[in-house]
Amino acid sequence: MDIFDVLELIGGLSLFLFGMHFMGQSLERRAGSSLRNLLSRLTSNKFAGFMTGLAVTAVIQSSSATTVMVVGFVNSSLMTLSQAINVIMGANVGTTVTAWILSLSGIESSNVFVQLLKPTSFTPILALIGIIFMMFLKGDKKHDTGAILLGFATLMFGMDIMSGAVSGLKEVEAFRQMFIMFENPVLGVVVGALLTAVIQSSSASVGILQALSATGQVSYGAAIPIIMGQNIGTCVTALISSVGTSKNAKRAALVHLFFNIIGTTVLLVVFCIVKSIFNIALLEQSASAFGVAIAHTVFNVACTAIMLPMSKLLEKLVCVLVPDSKEKEHKTQLDERLLTTPAIALNSCRKVAIEMAQCTSYAFSDSLSALYDYSDELATKVQDAEKKTDKYEDILGTYLVKLSSYPISTDDSTQAAMLLKVIGDFERISDHCRNIMESGKELYKKELNFSSSAQEELKVFTKAVEEIVDLSFKAFETNDYTLALRVESLEEVIDNLKEQMRTNHTKRLQSGGCDLKVGFVWSDLLTNFERISDHCSNISGCVVDLAHHDLNTHQALREIRKSGGEYDRMYRDYSDKYQLA
Repeated sequence: MDIFDVLELIGGLSLFLFGMHFMGQSLERRAGSSLRNLLSRLTSNKFAGFMTGLAVTAVIQSSSATTVMVVGFVNSSLMTLSQAINVIMGANVGTTVTAWILSLSGIESSNVFVQLLKPTSFTPILALIGIIFMMFLKGDKKHDTGAILLGFATLMFGMDIMSGAVSGLKEVEAFRQMFIMFENPVLGVVVGALLTAVIQSSSASVGILQALSATGQVSYGAAIPIIMGQNIGTCVTALISSVGTSKNAKRAALVHLFFNIIGTTVLLVVFCIVKSIFNIALLEQSASAFGVAIAHTVFNVACTAIMLPMSKLLEKLVCVLVPDSKEKEHKTQLDERLLTTPAIALNSCRKVAIEMAQCTSYAFSDSLSALYDYSDELATKVQDAEKKTDKYEDILGTYLVKLSSYPISTDDSTQAAMLLKVIGDFERISDHCRNIMESGKELYKKELNFSSSAQEELKVFTKAVEEIVDLSFKAFETNDYTLALRVESLEEVIDNLKEQMRTNHTKRLQSGGCDLKVGFVWSDLLTNFERISDHCSNISGCVVDLAHHDLNTHQALREIRKSGGEYDRMYRDYSDKYQLA
């Protein structure tokens, strides 16, 4: 093996790792909505969690990526620790799919049909199809599909180059002696763990082992302990990811570590006992890519079979090692680990935005109470809610901007833009709520009162604004198109009410039926309530635009208003419901 073989090996390894990474990212994007659906259906049932972990890992081709996602889910309170344990165990079995795909490179036969199964025979076609999808077809899903095919073709070409580059090592005595040394099970486990810890992918390290098996110098006695060690090495990624997370997220990462350490230890002891008692000829034979895939699958399935019934004990163990703190732990659903799976990160953003909407709703309710029956306690609650919505806007806005820098689908990009818009409306509504509370405070401190007719008008007006807040928030929370249309008709009624109340107020001033000092408060209140209804209209407008897959500044709403029909009927209903005396 000369310097050119070494360079070829480095190039093949680089292509292999790049192809695996590129394909994994593309698979994540392509399966974004499916990942979100899998997560939403997840239950505490062991089998459901196990199958979820297996399916997700089989799709994205990386147990490390799945486990990092799980750590993020637990840290974001999207998944319980019990659920996480089952998913992690499923991920360990799901990762064996990669080894089976890579084992196809070892196919040898003169039969044409069998040769066609060899990756070097069909990957050029896949690469060509991938290029066509990426360069000539439109649509994110088609581009992602093309990227998957290109990534797969790249990693298989890299695998083939690696196998060719190391083929000369079959004649090198030092290489043979090195793998004889690895037949020491403990040393093999250590080497496998270190290699996988460095490249942070058990699938990739298994692929490298399969490529080395082409030399004929790697025996099953050396390969099996290395495979065992690879499962321990892959835990490094999740452990690094758990730094700075919640207690449960750290526990999830430790579950992954202990699952593999305990499983490896048990099976390593069994392996050593069997090896010392029985003279198994297979262990002395040269391993093939196909044989490595079998050994990898058998080990992971056996490990899971041993540990799955012990999931509750694992949970208790990590809870003892990472005990709950006396102070209540702050949890956030916006974990940056989720950014690598944009569809799920966006789902988390939506949940936090709904929390923000609820906070704004409480601020509105308390501000109304403060207007009619002011107290310092209510004032504090409104101010606290307003500050909280400010924080929500800052955190959500920052996170959504980061998310937008990741490769996401057109639909997800539209939803992210919608969320960026509506969180600004929620924040502004809370500001107007604070202003309403301040008006209530002024009336209370200065002992001012509205006239009886003004009070009756204000009750009608605030009832209408209460309804529009409730409708728009529910429309956002449930993505309800019909509710959003009701908001628009009610908003027009509120605008008309405001103008009528201003006119009536002017008449009362002229007739001496209203005090000028009270008039300033009246004007401020009308402005703040009307602005709240405007922001509610913006929120519902985003819901309507999203249903039309286009955030085109409420163009859809303008067209609906022009068309009349149902919109006009709703407008008449609200006009009848909210009439001034």
